[in-house]
Amino acid sequence: MELESLQGFAHTFQTAAVASLIFAACIFFSQFNLRFQMAKLPSFIGTHGSSEKQRQAYLTSAKHMYVDGYNQFKDSVYRMVRSSPLALETVVIAPRFLPELRKLPDDVLNFPAAVKDLMEVKYTKLNPDEPIAYHTIKADLTPALARLNPILCEEVDSAVKQELGACKDWTSVPIYMALVKIVAKVSGRVFVGPDLCHDKDYLDAGINYTLELIGAQRAIKEMRPWLRPLLAPRLPEVRRLREREQQAQAFLKPIIKARLDAQKDPEYQKPDDMLQWFMSKGGDSFDSMRVAKFTLGLIFAAIHTTTMTATNILYTLAATPEYIEPLRQEIRTVMADNGGIITSRALQQMQKLDSYMKEVFRVYPPGFTSFNRKVLKGITLSNGQYLPPGVTIEIPSYAIYRDEQHYPSSSAFDGFRFSKLRASGTGADHARNQFVSTNETNLGFGYGRHACPGRFFAANEIKMILARLVLEYDIANVEGQVGRYDNIEMGKQSTPDPRKLLMFRKASV
Repeated sequence: MELESLQGFAHTFQTAAVASLIFAACIFFSQFNLRFQMAKLPSFIGTHGSSEKQRQAYLTSAKHMYVDGYNQFKDSVYRMVRSSPLALETVVIAPRFLPELRKLPDDVLNFPAAVKDLMEVKYTKLNPDEPIAYHTIKADLTPALARLNPILCEEVDSAVKQELGACKDWTSVPIYMALVKIVAKVSGRVFVGPDLCHDKDYLDAGINYTLELIGAQRAIKEMRPWLRPLLAPRLPEVRRLREREQQAQAFLKPIIKARLDAQKDPEYQKPDDMLQWFMSKGGDSFDSMRVAKFTLGLIFAAIHTTTMTATNILYTLAATPEYIEPLRQEIRTVMADNGGIITSRALQQMQKLDSYMKEVFRVYPPGFTSFNRKVLKGITLSNGQYLPPGVTIEIPSYAIYRDEQHYPSSSAFDGFRFSKLRASGTGADHARNQFVSTNETNLGFGYGRHACPGRFFAANEIKMILARLVLEYDIANVEGQVGRYDNIEMGKQSTPDPRKLLMFRKASV
């Protein structure tokens, strides 16, 4: 019996060993084939020297590297050598290929798969592929904006008064932190309703969850891939995410139950917010944890990205004060024409403000690339270049914004660049040059069917906040600050410095 047991153990061990060897061999040959195919693509090297020099060059000068690479490979595909683990797996695509790429199905070119790789969702548990989320935003939120905008306007007015106060004399304000609180409250009005959006637990999540998620993602990225399955779940940053999910579930569970119980009353009027829309679509398949993760996903997608965009605009406005009075006059005129309320019609009429927002987005984008997609099946482009499965592709959006062919005098900041194009052009020019527009030369909100579905809500929210601030306050740099604050740039990311102050003073009527 003992001999048979030993023989059985040996057989099991041999089977497991063979299976492991086969698996390892498959991974090896897959990676070998990927690298072999990638080696056929031309490469752009930002700097020569050691791997560490290349890595540092990318971290500190990626913006210029993408511009140089774009100029060198303007009509083709290339890989940028930056000495990171993803260097051989990321390729940069010329914008001329976008129309053919947008026709490819998701089983060939996939957006959620790229997000999963970037955000390490195996450990962070972020779900970029929640089937109901996209549909809720597109089918419920965007059509609801016309009826919600007056309500949001009231929320903006209240939040601005709470966070900035009277400012009777020039007052220094840490504007990023003020804005993140304003955006959390205004977004929360749509996400969870008028009462919950002021709840301290919701606001804590709204302000801090994104920072916690990015912190966990960075901690995981710094870990060697083969150690992640064992050690990543034990990271304090990852454990904090699990705690945040439990807190969100505990916060939402009684609210969900109360709403479900209330629905038994035939005269009950369902709340008009994302939480209710999601619950209505979930049917029997949803639970409180799923709703909690959905809400946290909304927070991650909306609050800090909106705050960074608004901060970039205000930093620029303080450095270009000549634009404040023309914008203020437009806002006053539009408000008077709409009964003092910022309706959807009023927002559409604020074309100078829309143009200023778009020009800031062009000159100070949140990142230097866009259109991140993972190739799941090999693609042969119209010029014959082959993209093997496993690579992630990106478009050098910042370089496109600096291309004179697309944006004449591109190095100059012209706040009314797009309003002038809309006024002098055709109907197509009017549509193409709006802040929310997405096309081959406007990639800030993505491109194609995976363009950001929440951009219409975000644009309305930003415009409302800016309109109130420009109407109510004079805005300036702190004494001694000459020009605009520099953004913090690392790799292909660019963010406004959240530590900087701006000066606000109640505007004279």
